[in-house]
Amino acid sequence: MIQEKAIIVSAPSGAGKSTLVHHLMGVFPQLEFSVSACTRPKRAEETDGVDYYFISVAQFQEHIESCDFIEWEEVYQGCFYGTLKSEIRRIWSLDKIPVFDVDVKGGLNLKKYFRKSGLAIFVQPPSMGTLKERLENRGTESPEDLAKRIGRAEKELSFAPKFDTVIVNNELEKAKQEICNLVQSFLQ
Repeated sequence: MIQEKAIIVSAPSGAGKSTLVHHLMGVFPQLEFSVSACTRPKRAEETDGVDYYFISVAQFQEHIESCDFIEWEEVYQGCFYGTLKSEIRRIWSLDKIPVFDVDVKGGLNLKKYFRKSGLAIFVQPPSMGTLKERLENRGTESPEDLAKRIGRAEKELSFAPKFDTVIVNNELEKAKQEICNLVQSFLQ
């Protein structure tokens, strides 16, 4: 049954997980992107309900109190991210398999939730220097936020062995092929 499967892609910010998830979405029509809820401000290129459900901290707290999340976390002070149960129901109602693009702790929580029905993939940057360069080139963070993300990434890298598999995103085309092979094998 399709509802028993889930693809979980996690990585430190800037490692390339979103790029790889977008690639998977173009290759496998049976996959559907799971839109997370978050309280951070929407970036110019993002769309509410497509990239994230952008909600207030008060709304997020209401969802926590109502047990509406499969998993949630305060990633940075006052900045919450989570996976709504209603989002998984939406995807399953389409007879699709959810694909998660989540931070490392969220990925591990989803892995616990889905167990053997989920494939948990950790995307690792080739080095911290490369990761820092990618984050700087994005130009989406203030210097303070950039420093927070880099500090967090150093800790997150230690969780890689807890995932089902690790992809080192050094050469993008190679990483795309590797993640497609993993997902194809899992879905069979």
